[in-house]
Amino acid sequence: MTLAPTKLSSLDDLPVVKVETGTLETCDFLSEQRIDAIAVGVGSPIEGDDELQPRAGTVHASLRYRIDLAELAARARFKAEAGTTHVIDLPITHGGSGAVLPWEGLPLRIVLVGVGRGTDEELRSAGAAIAQSTRGMGTVLTTVAAISGDRGTSHFVEGYCLGAYPGWKLREKPTDQEPSTLILLGDNSQEVIDEARHASALTWLARDLGTVPSNIKTPEWLAQRFEQLGKGAGLSVKRFRGKELLGAGFGGTVAVGQGSVNAPEFVVVSYAPEEVGEKTRHVALVGKGITFDTGGISIKRPRETMITMKTDMSGAADAFAAVLGAAQAKVPHRVTALLPLAENHFGANSTRPADVISVYGGTTVEIANTDAEGRVVMADAIAYAVQELHVDSIIDIATLTGAAAMSLGYSHGALYANDETLQKALETSGAEAGEPLWHMPLVREYEGALDSQIADIRNIPEAPVGAGSIVAALFLERFAQGVPWAHLDIAGPSHRERARHELNKGPTGYSVRLLLRYLKSL
Repeated sequence: MTLAPTKLSSLDDLPVVKVETGTLETCDFLSEQRIDAIAVGVGSPIEGDDELQPRAGTVHASLRYRIDLAELAARARFKAEAGTTHVIDLPITHGGSGAVLPWEGLPLRIVLVGVGRGTDEELRSAGAAIAQSTRGMGTVLTTVAAISGDRGTSHFVEGYCLGAYPGWKLREKPTDQEPSTLILLGDNSQEVIDEARHASALTWLARDLGTVPSNIKTPEWLAQRFEQLGKGAGLSVKRFRGKELLGAGFGGTVAVGQGSVNAPEFVVVSYAPEEVGEKTRHVALVGKGITFDTGGISIKRPRETMITMKTDMSGAADAFAAVLGAAQAKVPHRVTALLPLAENHFGANSTRPADVISVYGGTTVEIANTDAEGRVVMADAIAYAVQELHVDSIIDIATLTGAAAMSLGYSHGALYANDETLQKALETSGAEAGEPLWHMPLVREYEGALDSQIADIRNIPEAPVGAGSIVAALFLERFAQGVPWAHLDIAGPSHRERARHELNKGPTGYSVRLLLRYLKSL
């Protein structure tokens, strides 16, 4: 069977979000365009008042349609928790309500949306709830974003766009309904809205790349997508492959990928601002790009753990999306994504446990476990960033260890850093993006566990010491050679078994927006 061409999401696929000024009570906009649904916000009870808190949109809608929506919400026992909705179908026509509506005889659907206390997180959840409850409706007018300033608008729109993500699919007949067009009624900034849509589009792209199955998503296919999209955005793209890959010294990437029929590659995607001066910094984003991970000869057990291994390249997808975002935002610093791509398979030419390889720069590594492959390919990339690019800082992103997922679950990424300024900046960016990071310690006591009798370093300890995520971070830190460096282990939040608010089931694109916020903050 020949598979259909693979389409990836772009900004054009996202729902349209635009602004109209005024309020539901006073604006003439409703007499000019058909609106299929109106979404208004209801706040949760506050201290000293156990009643629901009607927001401005709820009040104005009540006045316009002569119906107390807050009372209806209370009667329906709607608790107004952030991310919840209650739909009211009102058989309102032009003549019956006194409202000025251009369409007669059609019901008006009003969606009450819980906004909680209106925090950033709650506004994202509210946006996602509107997207999911109004899919396929056509045009939706909302007043929810009017309850806060630009910051709240940004979070709300991101939540709406992320919640509208339909998922990448390979089907002959698509079954999903189109996301609704969203009109924000109030004093909202179109520029802020457009920035939020761009960030969401990059997350859609990362989610798509994580979802594409590995019989399509070989290292070559992924490298081609990076090259096509990168050059299309005006970025510089360099691909190392075949004999060139080995000749350049990327021994870790070669060793991990040599057991597969699908050859490994190493991709460098670079953005530079128009003006480069003494204050221009250079940030390297290193993304783990294992397009499928069987564990190699140290095959994964139980077999169920392999099912999600097509997403083991999520770090590379996120790093690539972030450098695209840096170019779109025209950040004033250089950003380079280093993307080692390989399929970790078992075959006649697979690297064996106890083999010794040489990674970029000549460091020898004893491969004690072929399923600890991510750190090996990333050693190539981190060493290359230091020795060839002379970068000012390095951030690596990887679905690296099950230990991080077991420790922090799917809500937080593990953050390791050798530089406090970089650490705190990433924590702040993660909190603002709704992609939180938990700072983890680099326990020096465990460094000796990676000593090898025959090589410079082992890829896993000879004797178990526990703390698998910490030990993996210590391995990577060695190759940073003192350059400010941070490691994001996103094994937990990069994939979800259940959707929740703006977070979809499957690959989530976790870290794209936090990285973009960090790059914009420099």
